[in-house]
Amino acid sequence: MKQIIAIPTSKDCLCGHFGHCEKFAILAVKNNNITEEIYITPPPHEPGFLPEWLASKGVTHIIAGGMGYRAISLFSQQNIQVITGAQEKPARILVEEFINNQLITGINTCDH
Repeated sequence: MKQIIAIPTSKDCLCGHFGHCEKFAILAVKNNNITEEIYITPPPHEPGFLPEWLASKGVTHIIAGGMGYRAISLFSQQNIQVITGAQEKPARILVEEFINNQLITGINTCDH
C-alpha cells in the first residue's frame, strides 16, 4: 500500500508550529520503503486551508509535534491520519521510524 506522509519542517527538522512551518517534507512510502522525498513551501497560512491543500498532494498521513483539535478534525474529513506528539527530528528519520513501528510520540504539543 502506498502512503504519502507530510511533515512540517523548519531547518529540515520537525517544526513545532504546524501551520507556520518553512516547508513540508512530503515522503512517499511503498512496501515499507521511502520511494520519494520532496520539500515544498506551503501557501500563506490561512486557517482551514492546509487540509485541502495537502489532500490535493495525495497526503495520507501527517506526523506533527502538535496540532489543534479543529485542524485534526479537518484533516480527518480529508481522510488524512494525523499523528501528534512526534519529537523534533529530521523528516526522513521520523518516516523511517513510522514505517518500522518505532515512532515514539508523546503529548500533543499544541497549546491552542
